Amino acid sequence: MQHDDFIEGLTHRLPAHLRDSFPDDQLAALQVAFGARQWEQHPVDLRGTIGVWHWRYYFVVLAGRQRRHLSRLEHQLSRWAAASALGIFLFLSTLTGLLTLYLLKSALGIDLLPDASLGIWDWFKQHVF
Repeated sequence: MQHDDFIEGLTHRLPAHLRDSFPDDQLAALQVAFGARQWEQHPVDLRGTIGVWHWRYYFVVLAGRQRRHLSRLEHQLSRWAAASALGIFLFLSTLTGLLTLYLLKSALGIDLLPDASLGIWDWFKQHVF
């Protein structure tokens, strides 16, 4: 049977003389009967429900170290998602930095382009101060 956290957790808890006595089909049936994630612990495990009108929705957020072997497609998607998240983070950080510099410039009264304004400083003064 392929590498599986449930099977490893189950066989680890069995007495040594029984560990190799189960055929793959019995291990698969035990996995279905007990659930695949019974022994796996996650560093981040948030579960809850949210009531919206007369409906209730549940949410689960799990995070932890990747231990299973990924297919080539899963590996490519994982790298793409990480690169996208990094790109979005860098874009938002740059945008925040530029906005901060613009507000600081405006607060100090520095006018780089006379008679031109983005209107951000006026909006900021009106809504924040």
